[in-house]
Amino acid sequence: MKFSRSLADAHAPGGDLATALSSTTHLGIGAHADDLEIMAFPGICACRGQNNLHFSGVVATDGAGAPSKISGPELVKARMGEQKQAAVLGGYAAVIQLAHPSHEIRGPGRTSLVSDLLQILQAARPKALYLHNPADRHETHLAVLLASLEALRQLPSSARPVEIYGCEVWGDLDWVPADKITRLPCPAPADFGPSLLRVFRSQVAGKRYDLAAAGRRRAQATFGDAYAADQAEEVLLALDLRPLVENPKLTLVDFVSNLTGEFQKQTLDRIRRLESARP
Repeated sequence: MKFSRSLADAHAPGGDLATALSSTTHLGIGAHADDLEIMAFPGICACRGQNNLHFSGVVATDGAGAPSKISGPELVKARMGEQKQAAVLGGYAAVIQLAHPSHEIRGPGRTSLVSDLLQILQAARPKALYLHNPADRHETHLAVLLASLEALRQLPSSARPVEIYGCEVWGDLDWVPADKITRLPCPAPADFGPSLLRVFRSQVAGKRYDLAAAGRRRAQATFGDAYAADQAEEVLLALDLRPLVENPKLTLVDFVSNLTGEFQKQTLDRIRRLESARP
């Protein structure tokens, strides 16, 4: 498998890459090193300790420019090394770091990322796929999502994942109407998620992603329903992105506009109903 960037790195902790990818049942495609451990955490948990389920991850960018005490090539090298450590700790079948510069994939350079992702999707053919969501506030995350959707649309329908999720990272999804949200449980020991993120020392030294991600999952588990007992200790919220793959004419703008429109309608209807009931 040949990727478009010379710095691209493929790591299969338990064997060779081809075998690892062919065994993959759950795949995450994230923009940066440490995104997988937030957005694809339900898939990592689902495969943890299972003989017939295997998680693999893809990191699209080289991670340069992130807030850190180090910078330049030293930061790129550090983040790639940290991602490999997380793969070992998390029991991943493989992790592929494509090392695209962020500024390139936010423009015409996204074409080469699409080509790389298509190769990986064809080799892995996962059942479940975890992506960034179209309401994410990070532009590089959105660029990676667009590339992922383009690659998925090039696959025949029989080769596409059965489940395609757009998951939380920069921004929560608790505003999404209940019937449009998917709640993904994260069954694992309480310290497993924070331990994975603490591997990324170049990142958590200045921003406590390890505590924040776990706190959000716990909050989503509790605050999702005011009238029912908690169904899980930790939950990640996600959007079902299959409509964006199955209907290439459906744009991200239209997809998000439909969600925000429904959110506005439900919110205002609730307020009006209570206001009209005043004595």
